[in-house]
Amino acid sequence: MKYAVIGTGAIGGYYGSKLAKAGSEVHFLLHSDYEEVKQNGLVIDSYEGNYVLPYVNAYRSATDMPQVDVVIVALKTVSNHLLTDLLPPLLRPDTLVLLIQNGIGVEEDVQKMFPDTWLAAGLAFICSSKIGAGHIHHQFYGSINIGNYSCPDQERVDRLIAEMRGAGIGASLVNYAEARWKKAVWNMPFNGMTVALDTQTIHLVTNPHTCQLIRMQCREVVRAAQALGVSNIDDAFVEKMIDNTLSMPPYSPSMKLDYDYHRPMEIHYLYTRPLEIAQAAGIDMPRLKMLETELLFIESRQA
Repeated sequence: MKYAVIGTGAIGGYYGSKLAKAGSEVHFLLHSDYEEVKQNGLVIDSYEGNYVLPYVNAYRSATDMPQVDVVIVALKTVSNHLLTDLLPPLLRPDTLVLLIQNGIGVEEDVQKMFPDTWLAAGLAFICSSKIGAGHIHHQFYGSINIGNYSCPDQERVDRLIAEMRGAGIGASLVNYAEARWKKAVWNMPFNGMTVALDTQTIHLVTNPHTCQLIRMQCREVVRAAQALGVSNIDDAFVEKMIDNTLSMPPYSPSMKLDYDYHRPMEIHYLYTRPLEIAQAAGIDMPRLKMLETELLFIESRQA
């Protein structure tokens, strides 16, 4: 299949480069990195083995890109208003848009923008960061769960997963709601807490006091998901997320990097929206509500 990547950073650049390295036709939208990538390609420093994608189909504008079978959207959700201009040039009636983005409620809002577009959610379990122009540091993990949100052609989703696996990406088909809420079990505590306490994930789980707070925050997400009818999510999953974090190298998740570099933080879809959805289901998440308030205060001080 033919691919386009919108958001060629730590996530889009990594998955797009893996597909291109395996032989897929991939077109990358770039802005500040365009000249560097056009001249020197994409450089991936990976714990699995470093590589360079020397020739990249790089573009400054989506209007210059071809229509494709799959669009990988790896923008931060704070930039989703740009999709009204970026997506249409890439879409055919049967194009699948894979949203590799953080939070709850993302697909619902993008679907309102593009009522007839086929959407799927991509939940990436990866430690990856952009450390320079066209330069990505892949530290750990790398798998992705894919949940079909509105694609009537399941074969298209299955083929995407098969091609990702063929490119060495651990891709799996999962239930959409289960995937989103399972990712939130990790995202909601760890993203915000690394900002609020100005630290990295490993310090949160090796300190007994913060680890217990993280555990209670994770359980709030589990309770909300269960109230919404989400299956296969329980306290055992919480312990799995904590154990996985203990095995990771010291890591600053995306919200911490946004904070460090004075960029807007994804508070709406990571906190405000899921808190509203949980409240509507009769579930309070007091610890995470407090964390949202702290993040809003911190962001206001950066403005």
